Amino acid sequence: MSNSTLTNRQWLACPAPAKLNLFLHITGRRTDGYHLLQSVFQLIDRCDTLDFHVRSDGVIRRLNQVEGVPEQTDLVIRAARLLQLHSKSQLGADIHLHKNLPMGGGVGGGSSDAASTLMALNHLWQCGLTQEQLMQLGLQLGADVPFFIFGQNAFVEGIGEQMQAVQTAEQWFVVIEPGVHVPTPTIFSAKELTRDTKPVRITDFSSAAKVEWRNDMQAVACALHPEIANAINWLKQYEVNQGDAKMTGSGSCVFCAFQNEGAAKNVLQQVPHHWTSWIAKALQQHPINSRLHDKNLVDC
Repeated sequence: MSNSTLTNRQWLACPAPAKLNLFLHITGRRTDGYHLLQSVFQLIDRCDTLDFHVRSDGVIRRLNQVEGVPEQTDLVIRAARLLQLHSKSQLGADIHLHKNLPMGGGVGGGSSDAASTLMALNHLWQCGLTQEQLMQLGLQLGADVPFFIFGQNAFVEGIGEQMQAVQTAEQWFVVIEPGVHVPTPTIFSAKELTRDTKPVRITDFSSAAKVEWRNDMQAVACALHPEIANAINWLKQYEVNQGDAKMTGSGSCVFCAFQNEGAAKNVLQQVPHHWTSWIAKALQQHPINSRLHDKNLVDC
């Protein structure tokens, strides 16, 4: 296909979904300082979206301002340039990022944006990289990026690079943004952080064995930011099972699972107005998967 044809290509409203950590256990620490963890990463249908327009001159630029994220440090731009360098592509892209996910909320927004950028431009530029190659590239941008390229819910181990696909329940979530920002390094460096949780097996999660599914980072985050604890305690009154209400990632978003949309909406209507809140549906696959073979790539 000629460059002129390629530069007519675009992908509008490319999805970049959030994730929730259904649990997050810290099981140890390596000699290089990296923490060993176990978690189940759950994709949800709350998304950022990105518009891509291919350029023939190799220029990569973001068309809009994103508060608090300079263009040169944006993971979206870094991802595009990393792919361009690795693939030796002569093409570029105009990118518009529509932010819907909170930054610093533990839902993976920036990592998801970077992953969708790698997947979309790999397709639009016809780079031909495999999923595994894209995951290796993504790891250079952040530990969570490979998960989004993996494209399905996963039991995650190691420092986040070991993934096994896992089937999760069809459910809905109420998510609350407490309005505080939790820097991940602050949590990982805290002396109070539990680092010796007994490892579990993927079969323990799949069989709903009697394991205390918790977020080991939650206690430290709540001590630093009482508003996180307030949101969790508020959600606890609506738990179906004890422990359902918890923090995701290193915070600050907290969530609680419900069996259907109606139950989630009922709780959402009662969330105090000083918190931003929303509901989301559990996904089994990344929404980009069904669109990667769209020949038109317009309004995808």
